Amino acid sequence: MKEIHPFRVLRAKPLWIVNGVITGVLALLFTVFYVGANIDPVDHMKKLPVGLVNVDTGAAVGGKQVNLGARITESIKKSTTSGDKIDWRVMDEKEAKEELGEGKLYGALVVPDNFTSSVTALTGTAATKSPVRPTLKVLTNQSAGSLGSSLARTASTAAAESASLQVGKELTAQNGAGQAKLPAAARVLLADPAAVTVEDGHPLHSHSGLGLTAFYYALVLVVCGMLSANVISGQADHALGYTHNDMGPLRLHRPLIRATRVQTLAISSTLMIGLSLLMGTLVMVGAVGIMGMDASHLPLLWLYSVCAIAVSGIGALALLAVFGTPGMLVVTLVFIGMAVPTAGATTPIEALPGFYRFLAEFEPLRQIADGVRSILYYDAQADAGLARGWVMMAAGLVVAALFGFGVTGWYDRKGLHRIPAEAKPDGIAVPV
Repeated sequence: MKEIHPFRVLRAKPLWIVNGVITGVLALLFTVFYVGANIDPVDHMKKLPVGLVNVDTGAAVGGKQVNLGARITESIKKSTTSGDKIDWRVMDEKEAKEELGEGKLYGALVVPDNFTSSVTALTGTAATKSPVRPTLKVLTNQSAGSLGSSLARTASTAAAESASLQVGKELTAQNGAGQAKLPAAARVLLADPAAVTVEDGHPLHSHSGLGLTAFYYALVLVVCGMLSANVISGQADHALGYTHNDMGPLRLHRPLIRATRVQTLAISSTLMIGLSLLMGTLVMVGAVGIMGMDASHLPLLWLYSVCAIAVSGIGALALLAVFGTPGMLVVTLVFIGMAVPTAGATTPIEALPGFYRFLAEFEPLRQIADGVRSILYYDAQADAGLARGWVMMAAGLVVAALFGFGVTGWYDRKGLHRIPAEAKPDGIAVPV
């Protein structure tokens, strides 16, 4: 019988069709997830939280107490210029500092305590000498995300400049004929009295990646769990004798040890839990010890890292056990394809299209990243994302266990064993 040349399988239409569908769908999905989430964050932005703080103590003008800061904050709050893109949150200075320090605000606009007195001084006798321009302060928060902080800064700056022009119109109208007596520099300042300054509302250490180290650290944890699940699954199958193990030119095979699907998943999960201790330790050593990443609460960071890898890995193992070979594609989509764009690291959740915001509610990377961000940037405060991270990891572990062991248990009860009790010789027909 004439031997068929291996390259003849390239004539098989199913080989091209199956691989074409799988790779084509992957290419399309990754494009939709990555490009679609970030293509127009300004247009999709909705209720980006920005603080609005009035510290102005006011001043007596013409026998009346005037507080221009209160006017400004009230007009910005009621303004419809930004539509529903910005969620202006009126608060005091202490609240703003706390929420910036918990990542709940992307920025803030602050009216300083001497604002009214500085503005009204432009129309008084002091203005004839060297008028000093009052300021409005814009606070940024890179720890909450560089793009979100930038969007908040743009909106706050625009609101401050608009408020300054409005105050200028009111002062010019009130000053009337007295404006002609003012020096030219004072008249210019009177029309647009407030300067806008930008400061960092929650400064980070220099080795914090401009607020991105938390995201990349969390991504490493998820990738470690996902990839190690693939390795552990394959090695567990090899140890049980279900698969060969190719090591370069060598093919290794162990005697078959029959195990149910539930037992196989339990073995793999046990390996994952044990090896997570090693991986979590090495991730922290590499990031903090070798690369010098700024971090505090190291025992907590280590524990969180180990748990994040274990939960991600067990979730991936459950998908591999249920779906088999296609499971790795499902794992890639769940833990990378849909996760990275919805993690809130580059584009804030508030600037994502609705579908991606929905995904962000349960995608594992976002939950893990919030906890890491709390540990690295916000003094491990529970309200800054750490509590949510722990709760969502626990929920994810329960869901993965119920799904993985539930479905594989059903396979076992139905007799869908990996190798039937009376296995027939393998036979694979490929049309050539």
